[in-house]
Amino acid sequence: MSEHHQDHDGHHEHDDHDHSGPLVELVTLRDWLRYAVTQFNRNQLFFGHGSDNAWDEAVYLLLHTLSLPLDRLEPFLDACIPIEERIELLDIIEKRVNTRQPAAYLTGEAWLGPYRFKVDPRVIVPRSYFANMLMDRLAPWVDDPLAILHAADICTGSGCLAILMAEAFPLASIDAVDLSHEALEVAQENVADYGMETQIALHHGDALEPLAGQKYDLILSNPPYVTDADMACLPDEYHHEPTMSLGAGKDGLDVVHKLISKAKQHLTTNGMLLVEVGHNRHLVEQAYPDLAMTWITDEHAEDKIFLVHARDLP
Repeated sequence: MSEHHQDHDGHHEHDDHDHSGPLVELVTLRDWLRYAVTQFNRNQLFFGHGSDNAWDEAVYLLLHTLSLPLDRLEPFLDACIPIEERIELLDIIEKRVNTRQPAAYLTGEAWLGPYRFKVDPRVIVPRSYFANMLMDRLAPWVDDPLAILHAADICTGSGCLAILMAEAFPLASIDAVDLSHEALEVAQENVADYGMETQIALHHGDALEPLAGQKYDLILSNPPYVTDADMACLPDEYHHEPTMSLGAGKDGLDVVHKLISKAKQHLTTNGMLLVEVGHNRHLVEQAYPDLAMTWITDEHAEDKIFLVHARDLP
């Protein structure tokens, strides 16, 4: 017994001398976080899919990998990580660095505030200036959330904004449209996860085309809006997302043109069209110099979303 014990101990001593590197040397979650941030910075990763910096990305990926609460870092910082879990941590860090995939594709989920959505490379990673506005029920633009009875989400992707609309406007029936059959498969999963199959209907088609004859109090869209020129120089992370969910022609307004030309016939008398266009305000204003539109400014979205009332649409 004692001989075996010595052998066993000796074997481990030998291991420790022979093997160096992260799996041996990084012991606590604090160690692993420091290592991850360094790797992300040294490899010049791009953060635009939920996090905007290496620290937040590292915290999210490591806590998720360890099945720890995403909002509880402090109690675990000095926890020692067993070797099996160190292997998992090294794996997720290396995947993020080597593949340049957005974190959401590595974990299979994305978060908008407290809302979790399933995602994979069939859909764009959820991110939208609408998210915070919908959590405020589009105040002050919508006076009475219970008065919104019919709403549409154009270019729904994962279904995330349609779900936030259903939460914000509990009496509304919501039509969500996407041109991608694959995206709608993911959206269907998310709608089912939130138990909203009776409130949200998914439609395949181009912009407003599948909604013939329908009228809405609210049409909302976060469409593709990257110009051809910008598509050519996007960071690697974006090239993992479906091209059709990003690119929108020479002026980035392919879908915006469809919405503005057709929305009036789909809106109620007091209805509103709200469209997110990122940094393209100048392009929208060049294309529609005479259209009365309001650019929404709040703490999150300055000049990224425009609002047009039905009465002002062509």
